Amino acid sequence: MKAICLWAQRGFQNSAALTLGVFVLSVTLMTVAPLPLHAQSIPSDASGGCPIPSGTFNPWFQLGHPTLNGVVNPADSLNFPNIPNCSFYQWSEQMFLWLTSPAPSVYGGGSHIFDSPTFYDVSPLDASGHRTLKKHVSGIFPFTVLRSNPAGPHGLPVIRVQGKLLEVEPTKLSAAGKPLVLNNLGKEVEIEKAEIRNNKVMFTSTAGKAIVAPKPIIRPQIKAIQARTPAKPMFVQKFIINGHPIFLFPNGDLVPPEEGQATGDVLISQQNSLVYYFSMVNDVYAYFLTGNKDHAFTQTQFPTTPANLAQVTTFASAHGVTFPDPNALAIEVKSSWVETTGLPNAGSYITMTADVPVYNTANPNQWVPTGSTKHVTLAMVAMHVVGSTKGHPEMIWASFEHFNNTPNAAYSYTSTSGPKTVPQSTSGTWLFAANGAGLPFNVSHASVSGNDIVSVAPATISASNTLRNEPFGIAGSNAFSNTQIISANHSVLSQLTSGDLRANYYMLGATWTPFGVPPTGGNGVGTNLLANTTLETYAQGTNCFTCHQGNMLGSGPDSGLSHIYFPIQPLF
Repeated sequence: MKAICLWAQRGFQNSAALTLGVFVLSVTLMTVAPLPLHAQSIPSDASGGCPIPSGTFNPWFQLGHPTLNGVVNPADSLNFPNIPNCSFYQWSEQMFLWLTSPAPSVYGGGSHIFDSPTFYDVSPLDASGHRTLKKHVSGIFPFTVLRSNPAGPHGLPVIRVQGKLLEVEPTKLSAAGKPLVLNNLGKEVEIEKAEIRNNKVMFTSTAGKAIVAPKPIIRPQIKAIQARTPAKPMFVQKFIINGHPIFLFPNGDLVPPEEGQATGDVLISQQNSLVYYFSMVNDVYAYFLTGNKDHAFTQTQFPTTPANLAQVTTFASAHGVTFPDPNALAIEVKSSWVETTGLPNAGSYITMTADVPVYNTANPNQWVPTGSTKHVTLAMVAMHVVGSTKGHPEMIWASFEHFNNTPNAAYSYTSTSGPKTVPQSTSGTWLFAANGAGLPFNVSHASVSGNDIVSVAPATISASNTLRNEPFGIAGSNAFSNTQIISANHSVLSQLTSGDLRANYYMLGATWTPFGVPPTGGNGVGTNLLANTTLETYAQGTNCFTCHQGNMLGSGPDSGLSHIYFPIQPLF
């Protein structure tokens, strides 16, 4: 959801994939708790913008008025008013409250709607580059500690170098698990060791000989994509040297080192918790994908019209499935979680218990999984919400975070007393920044190598300091847009019943394209610099549609809006 940019990788054996597992969880019911003092807050004096009046807000709740942690209905995406920009922000706010509501019995169980069997878990990529959907079992989630870097337009992870995004081809491995590179004769050679001299990479083969003029191995289909615009480098390949990642252009040149560029980053909280992630889709998405791929119907875009939806519901009904909320249309969700041990104000989070992997942390530069697990309580720190609506098959991309995650850079807005600027301040207790933290911000300290977590030089494996560069998903100086998001947030927060845990989270923003046209990388509107500090920590300054672009539903990795759509196999 990046940028709601979901991390995906295809092709060769992935040399940067952590061991994944399904961990048994018990999600706690939301309980009455006094709202804590947050490290930051939403201004309450915005003038104009996108306020949500009680006449609009109250009907969101099933009882017709706000109640403590009360059940919220989903937004009616099929009859979406499509009036920029406020209706998009209202849709986003309502969908977040719906997903985090207690699940009524019609959803089949689960303590929250996203924890109910109406959702489907999206698996990580397997060795064949495929993903699967599995009907969600309440309290069981597929977690990974792999940093969820956004994928590029062709489904590959990205790095940001000198303001440009480059997609990363995984390293091809030999049968023995050794990385391979091409020598000056164009032959694949196993790498035994490597070092950097004078800004050049020196590879030594397993035979103990220097590899002459090494070049990375780029797949033919990726070469073909690059050949269309040869003057614009688009792809690099990743290698691990002495536990640290480096990147080579196709001609063998080293990508200049740059702060925060590493892919596969692992985010660690100030309380020394790894950040855990999982991805899900709803029932409409799952049966739309299955019917489309099984040729029960043919659609080139996510469902947005009654006719589109009727095909999906008819197909699901033929398989004995009825959707409790079909008008929600197709929904993707991605969330991030940390352990609650040592977490300030742990009672202000939506929490769950889980069994997560244990690492041997004796070496500060390389953590190795022990093969065992530990039972912990996890707190939700962020969520991406993405969904199709009437007039917008490219989907609305929205993001939410807990107030205590990170400090904001300076931003401006319009108050009832005139223009205001809120200065940057890092004072306070944060999850992903030290109290009073200064430069550098948003520099990765940890990455992945095989199943291990490794340090990113010159740091050891440790918490980094994170700053939210664009606090409300657009340039901080854009007072008009900031005022819209601030006013929408304040309306929701002020109307929720005191003690509702959802009041501890706020909307960063939402983005879409004009008139629902296919994203091109530069045509996003709304908050078009949207980045979640737990999901796009090291790729801030871009937009969801920097990575998610092209045809709505492609036939291969060279096209497609949703990076998870193409690799997912049908349900049956």
